Amino acid sequence: MTLDKFFKGKSVLITGHTGFKGAWLAQVLTLWGAKVTAVSLPPHTNPSLYSVLGLEKKIDDNFTDIRDYDKVLEIFKKSKPEIVFHLAAQAIVATSYDDPLLTYSTNVLGTANILQAIRNTSFVRVGVIITSDKAYDNVEWVYPYREVDRLGGTDPYSASKAAADIVAQSFVKSFLNEKDSPLVGITRAGNVIGGGDWAAYRIVPDVVRAVYIDKKSVLLRRPEAIRPWQHVLEPLSGYVLLAQKLYEGNRSLASEWNFGPSDGNFVTVEKIVEYGIKLLEKGSYEAEKEKKFHESTLLKLDISKARSLLNWRPRLNIEETLDYTFLWYKNYYEKIKSPAEFTNGQIESFFNKQK
Repeated sequence: MTLDKFFKGKSVLITGHTGFKGAWLAQVLTLWGAKVTAVSLPPHTNPSLYSVLGLEKKIDDNFTDIRDYDKVLEIFKKSKPEIVFHLAAQAIVATSYDDPLLTYSTNVLGTANILQAIRNTSFVRVGVIITSDKAYDNVEWVYPYREVDRLGGTDPYSASKAAADIVAQSFVKSFLNEKDSPLVGITRAGNVIGGGDWAAYRIVPDVVRAVYIDKKSVLLRRPEAIRPWQHVLEPLSGYVLLAQKLYEGNRSLASEWNFGPSDGNFVTVEKIVEYGIKLLEKGSYEAEKEKKFHESTLLKLDISKARSLLNWRPRLNIEETLDYTFLWYKNYYEKIKSPAEFTNGQIESFFNKQK
């Protein structure tokens, strides 16, 4: 069964739907006819993809802090989701230095609250917990990280995602291991780019703001840093595929998963910016002289497990990834098509693309 047919009519709950990845996921699932309930804080950027797409008209919105377990449980009981996608997080490394307690409480306790709600309700059949590739203890070796490699973190954000991942694993092993328990998978992906991200301290939004709003050079913190760049629809395609497989009852798949790009998508920050400026036909960049906080320089993911057991693989090469991303912003700022129409076109094009 195709993914769009599988999700049609399904009751789905998403946390973090006002964020970049969560808004894309909500748009995908509503396009496929799912009944979407969502839990999140209000959008933290202006503009936000949530507002630009008009998601408030398409889903059951709940502006609730996931750290409030009683309210989270109340929403679960009211909406009775069959499938839960947990994306809500404090996701910015720089913010984690400014407010580590917010980062730890949201990413660790918030994740525990969602898992406890999954555990304490009878209608949830599947949970997909999204952590991050930053959950790995990054020693900056040249080898891609596998799901069995050690977790850890230097900065508060990375440490919080490693802790959230460990919490999720402990819930699966301690409480969600019976024959009739919900099946929960844990997913790790990173350096996701795409249209509609306006968060601070992220390279694509920094380029877009510099070109269209501030009209000045882009400042690069680490132009030489190599990242596993992937369009937002790549990991989302993994999340929804995993949810379908778990829903079908394959308990052996209730484990940890990497969803990363092909080898050709591991390129430097500088390459990304050069390509974007060329595509937008405007802008310039320069390197920052002072490093304000620690960020890893090299991080790669091994996706062999997802390839072999889920038959999942990336669809877009690096040029297509950047075309999808920067052309979305070009469409938005130059008012070519409505953002929702353009976004739906990218979703349909992506999922119709051969792997």
